[in-house]
Amino acid sequence: MTLVLASASPRRRDLLARLGIPLEVIPADVDESVLPDEDPLVYVGRIARMKAGAIASKLELAGAGEPGRWVLAADTTVTIDGLILGKAESDDEAARMLRALSGRTHQVFTAFVLARGSRMHESIVKTDVAMVEMSEDVIADYVACREWVGKAGAYALQGIAGSLVSSISGSVTNVIGLPVAEVIALLRAVGGPLPRFVAGTPA
Repeated sequence: MTLVLASASPRRRDLLARLGIPLEVIPADVDESVLPDEDPLVYVGRIARMKAGAIASKLELAGAGEPGRWVLAADTTVTIDGLILGKAESDDEAARMLRALSGRTHQVFTAFVLARGSRMHESIVKTDVAMVEMSEDVIADYVACREWVGKAGAYALQGIAGSLVSSISGSVTNVIGLPVAEVIALLRAVGGPLPRFVAGTPA
């Protein structure tokens, strides 16, 4: 049974591939713009549903929506003080985000959706992340390394930015882009493809 990942994120792909889940990647192309005054929880849920729906519909139209072919879509955002920190578009924007996060605790929300045909199951996971105080020199050095490109909140926990995080409360993989334990639990509940060690087959 193959899981279709509706995302171009290499981090999500790698997290799932390491579990031995048969995987096909079909990225969803949707408008991820934030609506005026949109709540972060509403935003991530809306985008995840749009991604899942787009690929599930595409598979059905192509006659590829056979039983057992679940689509997994997800969206992750970083928030602080109710503001959504998406993917920085410039060095200056990345630096501003890092200054906002410096010495404070922020939230990372990931909404994920499993879809098959018109059926959708969804969940949202929150992780609290506390950052160390960052001097202007540290911020400038991190921005210069370019690790932040394409990352919500302008940092990558799995990379150099791991040294900028003082504590995490909640799912670590959620901060990377996909709350793996919660995704596996939902896959098990709907009868979707499971990691080989969960399904009882040696890796």
